[in-house]
Amino acid sequence: MRLAFMGTPDFAVPALCALRDAGHEIVVVYTQPPRPAGRGKALRPSPVQHMAETLGIPVKHPEKLRNAQDELEWFAAQRLDVAIVAAYGLILPKAMLDAPTRGCLNIHASLLPRWRGASPIQSAILAGDTKSGVTIMQMDVGLDTGAMLASVPVPITAVTTATTLHDELAALGARMVVEVLAENPPPMSQPEDGVTYASRLTKEDGRIDWTQPAEMIDRQVRALTPWPGAFTTLDGVTLKIGAVEIEAKRPGAAGTVLNDTLVVACGDDTVLSIRQIQRPGRGMMNAESFLRGQPISAGTRLGS
Repeated sequence: MRLAFMGTPDFAVPALCALRDAGHEIVVVYTQPPRPAGRGKALRPSPVQHMAETLGIPVKHPEKLRNAQDELEWFAAQRLDVAIVAAYGLILPKAMLDAPTRGCLNIHASLLPRWRGASPIQSAILAGDTKSGVTIMQMDVGLDTGAMLASVPVPITAVTTATTLHDELAALGARMVVEVLAENPPPMSQPEDGVTYASRLTKEDGRIDWTQPAEMIDRQVRALTPWPGAFTTLDGVTLKIGAVEIEAKRPGAAGTVLNDTLVVACGDDTVLSIRQIQRPGRGMMNAESFLRGQPISAGTRLGS
């Protein structure tokens, strides 16, 4: 098929490669413009742009699509069979949605209609869901409201992190979109019941509230690593928390370090052991290594 691909982050790269490997003619790749990154703030292309250029596929990265008449006319003139969208980051105007013969298909990292929106992977873990998955959807003008063409679940376990789930769903989505293009399954409307929305994350979402039960904090750490990252403070210094483990219940004031190995009291008399922690300017390290350089004594209150 003659297609356009639209995506930006690492999540979209496996699908781009799978479509190319399946023999489809990828006329153009749309992605977000290069952004400043690193200490020098040099412009860095998106992972999708990097891969597209490696594959020799032309890349476009308009700042906007709404009211971009020249861009819409160019897109319509490409005589596309379909456009594949995966975490692109821009809303497609109706004229663009309607231009390809088979419209635009989205690879969405949830079991729709649950977790429509910007952060479905993190939201599923935060909510304590026991499964996530990928839905291939026919795009319309709504926010992830289009008819479903395929949906495949994957389990969320007590050790699932945003990173592991992201990678599993990215690989699954790549396989599924190739199958959907080959099989052309009939569309099925999304059910009206069970709709939830995953809002865009901010850095503040990572702040740990130690009055929450240990189970919820554990989910927060697993859901928000690597970005925006779960964190607490100590004497005004931000400490990122990379991994925790739930311990047996015992009483203690929320946020209080209970011993010299970073076991911390949480809400409802629940307890967490911090396993990985990071101070500013350093890499993530295990708690034992961290404490050799910065001991934290029992009775210390985190979140201060």
